Amino acid sequence: MLFTDVIRSKRDGGALSDEQIQFFVDGLADESIPAEQVSSLAMAIFLNSMSFAEIAKLTMSMSASGTVLEWQDLDLDGPVVDKHSTGGVGDKVSFMLAPIVAACGGYVPMISGRGLGHTGGTTDKAEAIPGYNTAPDFPTFRKVVKQLGCAVIGQTTDLAPADRRFYAIRDVTGTVESVPLITASILAKKIAAGLDALVMDVKVGSGAFMSTHERAREMAQSIVATAALANMKTHVLITDMNEVLGRNAGNALEIAEAVQYLKNENREPRLDAVTLGLCAQMLVVSGIESDRDTAMRKVDAAVTSGRALEIFAKMVAALGGPNDFVENPDKYLASAPVIRPVYASGTLVAVDAFAVGNAIIELGGGRRIVGAALDMSVGFSQFASLGTALDRNTPLAMVHAASDADADKVEAMLRKACKTGAKAATENPIIAEILTGNS
Repeated sequence: MLFTDVIRSKRDGGALSDEQIQFFVDGLADESIPAEQVSSLAMAIFLNSMSFAEIAKLTMSMSASGTVLEWQDLDLDGPVVDKHSTGGVGDKVSFMLAPIVAACGGYVPMISGRGLGHTGGTTDKAEAIPGYNTAPDFPTFRKVVKQLGCAVIGQTTDLAPADRRFYAIRDVTGTVESVPLITASILAKKIAAGLDALVMDVKVGSGAFMSTHERAREMAQSIVATAALANMKTHVLITDMNEVLGRNAGNALEIAEAVQYLKNENREPRLDAVTLGLCAQMLVVSGIESDRDTAMRKVDAAVTSGRALEIFAKMVAALGGPNDFVENPDKYLASAPVIRPVYASGTLVAVDAFAVGNAIIELGGGRRIVGAALDMSVGFSQFASLGTALDRNTPLAMVHAASDADADKVEAMLRKACKTGAKAATENPIIAEILTGNS
């Protein structure tokens, strides 16, 4: 089979056969198909989409392209459940969510991704913690999950290797925002992780790959339907991404905010609502709790009691990070040489979160090419929420940059991305909809 024929089939609007998709996945995994041909097919899929049957075949083939984890032999006393987000700006939820759910009786083997397009990656953020090993061997990963209830790591070379390569190529070829490709990429990893249940956070808004609720719902339904084929029960929350989630955006800065949250010191309301909402749904979908209200009380108590913080600290240490990280995060997290406020006047009424994500890339906190090294220290902190009255005492944000020149450039980008006015912005519901497969 010639791969150029596969590209032509999709370029001309045809459906790919199971054999063509398997040929593609095999070529991704063993790298026999060069990157330029992979990107060509990715663009053809982006432009002409895929049928549900094609998405399902691509998902299952990529999930089976490497190791598939099993957990039954560990005799866990709770369900194996995970969360995945379609990506946003300032989304550090995973670092709070995994230990919270672990504190409530779930087991969370979170295998995360790197930054994709304008969105930050959980794996990149974890690597802001010195010594933290995002690629442990599977015996170590399983041991940490069994002992602590959670482990947040990156995608290894053994797990869905076809998706790992496809993901990196999509990131730098303008083919990220595709419902079929996002669906297949997410679920390939999660099916390979051997989950009992999954909760998806599908973002919608200016900083999301899905800019409208209709597109987000299409994404959610695609995920639920495809997951059902693998007998993996999946619920979806559609959440707002029309501004930065929380107060900080940037790798080390987001880790710092996650620690503050788990210490119950700084729980920004929107970030708190998304985090606890997803945690509660994980308890419901996995059967730990039968109703959402009870689950919400339970996950909140995991934070206020300090149990989730304790699990997070042990997880960091077990994966190679400092033993005293939560006590002294500032000692370990990189700090930018230039930190200064960005001022604006009026009430903040709109944020182009996509542009904010691109500004972080401009600072060096995200990638322009596959495999590029990141500056962990850069980004924004104290980002104002929509509706905030801005003046010389209340900045739009603090920019963290490697140089004054970088700060100048990004300050201009940030002002352009944020709109001020005379009256407060209309508040978007942070959780717009919950889909459980019955809707």
